[in-house]
Amino acid sequence: MRNLKLATLLIAALSFGALYGKSANTQVQRVGMVIGVKTDQISAYEALHAASNPGVRDLLNKYNMHNFSIYIRRLDDGKYYLFGYYEYTGTDYKADMEKLAAEPRNQKWLSMTAPMQTPLAGENAWAMMKEVYHND
Repeated sequence: MRNLKLATLLIAALSFGALYGKSANTQVQRVGMVIGVKTDQISAYEALHAASNPGVRDLLNKYNMHNFSIYIRRLDDGKYYLFGYYEYTGTDYKADMEKLAAEPRNQKWLSMTAPMQTPLAGENAWAMMKEVYHND
């Protein structure tokens, strides 16, 4: 009976890992990025990202991007900036990002959001940020 319970627990644990695409060896890669947003486009940008608009959320999950959040803040220079954060849980970040970039629906999404944004000097899109600290 004890072996049956252990086997059941093991199967449940493996099923959970398969369901969420994670294993005990999966290392979460946290990604932070920043970009400007045009003041006159903030309302439209927020509407595109509203909870009622599914946008490309399923594609983010498909390519192992989870807990994706975007924040907005007006800084002392008077400009508004977006801070994005997500956790990547896959095993081949470069390949997943290439596949996501090739998705027609993602390309359409980016063609709508890119004109609303203002990349930082020297950047073409979101600027990646260096993680300084993380508390588990």
